[in-house]
Amino acid sequence: MRNGNGQLGDLVVLGPEGLYCPQGDFHIDPWRPVPRAVITHGHGDHARSGMGEYHCTHESLPILQWRLGEQVYHTHADGEAFDLGRARVSLHPAGHVLGSAQVRIEVDGEVWVASGDYKRQHDPTCKPFEVVPCDTFITEATFGLPVYRWPDTADVAADIVAWRHECAERDEAAILYCYALGKAQRVLAELRAWDTQPALLHGAIAVGVEVYRQAGIPMLDTQPVSEHARGADYAGQLILAPPSAAGSAWIRRFRHAQQGFASGWMRIRGNRRRRNYDRGFVVSDHADWPDLLRTIEDTGARRVIATHGNTDA
Repeated sequence: MRNGNGQLGDLVVLGPEGLYCPQGDFHIDPWRPVPRAVITHGHGDHARSGMGEYHCTHESLPILQWRLGEQVYHTHADGEAFDLGRARVSLHPAGHVLGSAQVRIEVDGEVWVASGDYKRQHDPTCKPFEVVPCDTFITEATFGLPVYRWPDTADVAADIVAWRHECAERDEAAILYCYALGKAQRVLAELRAWDTQPALLHGAIAVGVEVYRQAGIPMLDTQPVSEHARGADYAGQLILAPPSAAGSAWIRRFRHAQQGFASGWMRIRGNRRRRNYDRGFVVSDHADWPDLLRTIEDTGARRVIATHGNTDA
C-alpha cells in the first residue's frame, strides 16, 4: 500500500489500542478490546480478554486458555504464512516464554517485524529466538541500558541450590519469588541439573507448571504447598511464589524463612535492598543490553523502533 508520494506507508502504527497494522486491520498485543488481535505470548500485559478473535502460536494456545478462558482462537505453526487483509503475516520464535512469537508482516515486498518480548539466552522451556531479516524492526527495550548484562543461568541455578542449603543449616525455608508464567518454569528446568529435592509451589505457580508439564517440558519435581499441613517444618525447602504473595497471609505460614527474587531487575543491588529481599538472583526472560544490540544488527533492519523500556539509551 503506497501513499500519495508513491511510498509505502508504515506497516505498524501506534493507536489508542496499541500497535496496529492498517494494511491487515489487526492489532498486536492490544491494550483494549479490538476485533482482531495477534498475540505474541501469554503474559498479562500482552494477552488481554475481550478481543473478537485471537491469532497465536500452537504452543501459546493452552496458556491463553488458562489465562483468558475460551475465546475465538486461530493457531499457527512457526513460520506459517497467513493473510490478514493485504498483509502476509507469520509468527516466529521469540525465546521469551513457551509459545512466544515475533510477528513478521509483509506488504508489497516491505517487511516489518514486531519482536514482542524476547531473549537470546538458552532456555530449556521454549524454542530459541529466530533471527528474522526485515526492513523495520520493532524491538522491546525493557533492559535497554548498558548495566544490564546477564550471567549464565546455570551458574544462577547453582547459586539458588547453594542458598537453599545455607537456609537449611539455619533451619530456614528459602522462599523464591518469581513470575508465574515463564520465570518459575525456567528456574525449575534449570534446577534439574543441580538438585533432586522437590520444590514447593504456591497455587498460582502450580497451575502454570502443570501447563508446561503437559507441553512436555522437563522440570524439577514439585509439590503444592497446599498438600502440607499449616504447621509443617519447611526448613531447607525451596518454595516458589509469585511476587504478589510477599507480605500476604499465605507467606506468613513460613515463620523462619529467607526471601529471594529471581529477576533481571536484581542486576541492580539497590532494587534488592529497596524491596527488602535477602537474596537477588539475576534471571531474565528479556534480552540484555549486548543481546539487544546484537539482535538489531542481526536483523539487518534499516529502521529500528524501540518500545516499552529505556528507549533513549
